[in-house]
Amino acid sequence: MIFLPFGRLRVGCLMITAMVISSAFLAPPLASADDNWAKKMFAETEHDFRTVGRGTTAQHYFKFQNLYEETVHVAAVRSSCGCTTPTVSKDTVATHDTASVVATFNTSTFIGSKAATITVVFDQPFYAEVQLQVRGVIRTDITFDPAEMDFGEAKSGESKTRSIKITHRGTPEWRIQDVRSHCSDLAVKLSAPQIQPGVVEYDMQVRMKESMAEGDIHEQLTLVTNDSQFPTIEMSVAGRVRPTVSVSPAAVSLGTTSSGETMSKRLLVRADEPFAIQEVRCADKRFSFEIPEGKKKIQFVQMKFTAGDAPARIAQKIEIVTDLPGEKTAECVATGTVR
Repeated sequence: MIFLPFGRLRVGCLMITAMVISSAFLAPPLASADDNWAKKMFAETEHDFRTVGRGTTAQHYFKFQNLYEETVHVAAVRSSCGCTTPTVSKDTVATHDTASVVATFNTSTFIGSKAATITVVFDQPFYAEVQLQVRGVIRTDITFDPAEMDFGEAKSGESKTRSIKITHRGTPEWRIQDVRSHCSDLAVKLSAPQIQPGVVEYDMQVRMKESMAEGDIHEQLTLVTNDSQFPTIEMSVAGRVRPTVSVSPAAVSLGTTSSGETMSKRLLVRADEPFAIQEVRCADKRFSFEIPEGKKKIQFVQMKFTAGDAPARIAQKIEIVTDLPGEKTAECVATGTVR
């Protein structure tokens, strides 16, 4: 077996004070005259699937975040070409919340060079359209079994290994020379080529390391070959690392409250192991919390907000600190308006 390591570029975290965080969480109201308000929510609007095998899973997530005070609603998503099917992870997105437009390249029904324009239609708070571009090449001579490297769901700190067979039909001189990825939390072992008349096969093992970050996994492996015309082939890696501790809802809407009014919400905090809540942190003193006692896998935190005298918009990060190793925390955001 050949071990093929690869590296990942990581971005460091900047520690800032609670007051700065509070200020940054205040979303601006949206002006209808801003024609580009919807496009500003997207981190990217183009994606190249490059070269993929016939029947393989090829998906790209165009992530967008609601930057505004108003709730955003996606009315429809459509594609200019049947080679790509668009869907949206959720159509109603609250302040600071995120969603994705998922572009699926239909590799089972199309071949060759393909491109599509995905139109995302928003009808709230104002009408707008955003166009996303995708393109790629679907090859018929290379297949993967299974079609996607899917690790399923794993606990934080868990390692998993999956196997996949790569088959090339054509010249017997075809070879995989390297496997690359930006994700250092994946390790690959590639077998020696199995050569038959007109067929070259590889067995590949992909291991998800214990260090894989919590959350959804949407990674790519790039197979580097000796094919001068199409030197690389892309392969999808999917899965999800379940957070050690989570809070629901992740975005708490307080709605509109009057001066002096008190609003109560209940937060559900969940973990795989019994835990105790040590403290709840919030920079806004108008928030108070009732912390339950004892260790449980599921805890309920009662949150209260008492509005002040002055009209204001509310946007606060709430951090729940547990006694799990490393003082694992869960975070949510509370938003609303005092009239």
